[in-house]
Amino acid sequence: PAAMEGGVQLLNREGHSISHNSKRHYHDAFVCMNRMRQRGLLCDIVLHVGTKEIKAHKVVLASCSPYFHAMFTSKYESRQTHVTLHDIDPQALEQLVQYAYTAEIVVGEGNVQTLLPAASLLQLNGVRDACCKFLLSQLDPSNCLGIRGFADTHSCSDLLKSAHKYVLQHFVEVSKTEEFMLLPLKQVLDLISSDSLNVPSEEEVYRAVLNWVKHDVDSRRQHVPRVSVLGRVTWFYPPAPTASSVQHPAVGHLEAPIICLSSSIQPGQVLPQSLLNWHLLSLCPLCAGGGSLFAIHGDCEAYDTRTDRWHMVASMSTRRARVGVAAIGNKLYAVGGYDGTSDLATVESYDPVTNSWQPEVSMGTRRSCLGVAALHGLLYAAGGYDGASCLNSAERYDPLTGTWTSIAAMSTRRRYVRVATLEGNLYAVGGYDSSSHLATVEKYEPQVNS
Repeated sequence: PAAMEGGVQLLNREGHSISHNSKRHYHDAFVCMNRMRQRGLLCDIVLHVGTKEIKAHKVVLASCSPYFHAMFTSKYESRQTHVTLHDIDPQALEQLVQYAYTAEIVVGEGNVQTLLPAASLLQLNGVRDACCKFLLSQLDPSNCLGIRGFADTHSCSDLLKSAHKYVLQHFVEVSKTEEFMLLPLKQVLDLISSDSLNVPSEEEVYRAVLNWVKHDVDSRRQHVPRVSVLGRVTWFYPPAPTASSVQHPAVGHLEAPIICLSSSIQPGQVLPQSLLNWHLLSLCPLCAGGGSLFAIHGDCEAYDTRTDRWHMVASMSTRRARVGVAAIGNKLYAVGGYDGTSDLATVESYDPVTNSWQPEVSMGTRRSCLGVAALHGLLYAAGGYDGASCLNSAERYDPLTGTWTSIAAMSTRRRYVRVATLEGNLYAVGGYDSSSHLATVEKYEPQVNS
């Protein structure tokens, strides 16, 4: 036995010991340090912000905040006893210093807008996340655009995504708020051109944009053509108003933009949500199958952005491979192609309201491997292959009159060409001229037909 001072004898048992771990030690220590801070005991730093002075212990602040850690371990500021902070709210800083000692903070509508940027500056990610969680719980049509902008300003990516999704899902209510009326043009365009925009009818998009323009007519009237081109619906300038059109005199000197719905839709009718959220992205005319290497089909699928799923819809009346596809308003047009025997001049359109394909007027030229695009309510077909040679010709279809019109030919023969629109012009990109693949691009200006 080993003798201890005071007469107590201990047994000499090799390796015998007891481990003690106090679960309250850290808590009790920080409670004590916070009391010392409040009384100004052993404090080695005074933070100055505005007219407020906040005493603290460097080691506590540095252990909680990477911002303070970098500050207090630098050669210069590590020796300073007074530091002035800028671009931070005094009350928010005081709350965050308190949090460093207690690990507790209350986030509410009275402090979240000052607390979040302060927490971001000091790199207190736990508090920053708590602020984002609170703002997420506050999302409402009346404030979601403001919260989205706030999240973007302070790089809160998860909150930004959630707020943006909320705006798209509640667009009709959001479009009636003051926040929407104050949006800049780019943000309005981003919203109305989104594939995830949720509206009970496409006419709501028009009304939202019209009200946005009316909010500041003098400065926004000039943006109407641009909004018209980039919107989800087809806007154009017919010779006279129709029964299914909507006008407003606020932009009358620009020949008020008119939105015409599908002819099968009656004025005031609301389309089913499932149809409005389907975006026909791809025809699938060429598939592997049967007993041959390839089988040409007329199958068509639609993609629902809300469920992230593809759905079979009505098949085309004609089997088509190498077909050109474009959408005008609520209709999808399948133009030309190859049916396994010959190149086609025929055209058909798909109406999601009736889930059916209807024949349209045929082109003047047979075309497969062609480029197709829609611009200002008109359908353009360019290049392609007619069964004998590559084409440089192009033509334009007007669904209102049911007529095809030849337009200026491209300078280069192109099949497998792609056609896109930008700022009122068409661009023919790449393709194959029967001897080589092309990297060249041509621009067509409809106003001058060249």
